[in-house]
Amino acid sequence: MDYEDIIYTEDDGIATMTLNRPDEMNALTPGMRESMYQVIENITKDKTVRVLIITGAGRAFCSGADVKSLAGNANRPVSQRRPARTGSGRVSVHVLMQKCEKPIIAAVNGVAAGAGLDLALACDIRIASDNARFTEVYIRRGLLPVEGGIYLLPRIVGVDKACQLIWTGDMIDAREAERIGLVTTVIPHDELEIATRELAEKLAKAAPLAIQRAKRAIYAGLDMNLESSMEYIQPLMREIMHSEDHKEGTKAFLEKREPIFRGE
Repeated sequence: MDYEDIIYTEDDGIATMTLNRPDEMNALTPGMRESMYQVIENITKDKTVRVLIITGAGRAFCSGADVKSLAGNANRPVSQRRPARTGSGRVSVHVLMQKCEKPIIAAVNGVAAGAGLDLALACDIRIASDNARFTEVYIRRGLLPVEGGIYLLPRIVGVDKACQLIWTGDMIDAREAERIGLVTTVIPHDELEIATRELAEKLAKAAPLAIQRAKRAIYAGLDMNLESSMEYIQPLMREIMHSEDHKEGTKAFLEKREPIFRGE
């Protein structure tokens, strides 16, 4: 399938979605957003895909929404402005990413600003190049993070740091992002692709049903207390214990070999 301004590849259970407007620092257009939505929908249904990597072409991960389209909308009469929505009553792509039970890794190769930062925040793991930089730039446009940043950032870095980043729009480098927990790890730029691929391969070889149920439980548990979370996990655990993957994992342990999981 062809996607607008997005390169999609798939190999050995690992899908890669590359934002591909390098001359525009991968600023998001409506067509790109639709393509992103389709990619997430497709990998959610595709049992052969076990992990998704999201990255950007060129020197940026994603510089946010296309400012030209934003400016054009702002200059229209109020009655003619396009509302901020995902279209057709659907959830946003960020919500779809969290509902997708497969691991999603952001390989942040450069600037992640505004909606681009929010896209990285919606990923489960963020691996950053030492060239990467991060900013919730919305405040400089007279806006606030509408694409998940208001919800996600405080949960990742804490309320005080989230307030500082959102209210100032300050740019921080990769090392500061790592220090405050915004990214999982920082890698030398030339090693980013290899390091991300190594992690993706490790996850792709792991028990997919267990990973998928764990992701579901992790995000559901963010709004629960410990007791509720443990109760929520019980039916998931019963389901997993009847899976062929669990049998294979146990058999491989007894036979002192690496398990081969099939997602069954």
